[in-house]
Amino acid sequence: MRSAKPSRPIRLLTLPTAMVTGALLLAGCGSDSGGRAELSVRAAYIPQPVSDSMAAGFLTIVNKGGAKDELTSVTTTAAGSVTLHETVGSSMEQVSSLDVPAHGQLVFKSGGNHLMFEKLKSKPVRGEKVTVELRFATSDPLEVEIPVESATYVPATGN
Repeated sequence: MRSAKPSRPIRLLTLPTAMVTGALLLAGCGSDSGGRAELSVRAAYIPQPVSDSMAAGFLTIVNKGGAKDELTSVTTTAAGSVTLHETVGSSMEQVSSLDVPAHGQLVFKSGGNHLMFEKLKSKPVRGEKVTVELRFATSDPLEVEIPVESATYVPATGN
């Protein structure tokens, strides 16, 4: 009678496949949020306004996530309203929303996009903070305390 030839253990044949599959699964579980936005705010400030009734606001909304979102509104108790303004060329226009791209940022800066605080309840002065709530199409709102800087303030980040 012939003896049976020993077969290779199955686990040795599937080990490379298991390693590749595991690596692919782990790659999909990284810090990237994939299909959702991951929003934060930096470089926020309001130059001390010269007007008693309106002020401009600047900030950068950073999106580290894999999906875009839209800033749809901004509210505060410090003003009657806050509107979004987009600057294209030399023309400023009020808009209902602005895109926050996936893996990108929405920048509000002097001479560019900006927030317009209208019907101020009191004139903000340097050293104070104005609390705003940023609302988005899909993400949860963000509450941000924006410091009031001198009227001639120029941020180090170039905003």
